[in-house]
Amino acid sequence: MTFVLYRSGFEYRWRLRATNGRIIADSGEGYFNKSDCLAAIRLVEATSAATPVADIS
Repeated sequence: MTFVLYRSGFEYRWRLRATNGRIIADSGEGYFNKSDCLAAIRLVEATSAATPVADIS
């Protein structure tokens, strides 16, 4: 998987691409500062199998 950081207008955004090229997640919002976008990527990277899943069904 690869995080792709890009600009859309004046905002920074990110996408997470699977090895098959499909987008499996995105930032959902734009960031004015590139550093804020990178911080959001780091938060997603920090998740692991130990991260709980809330099943609200």
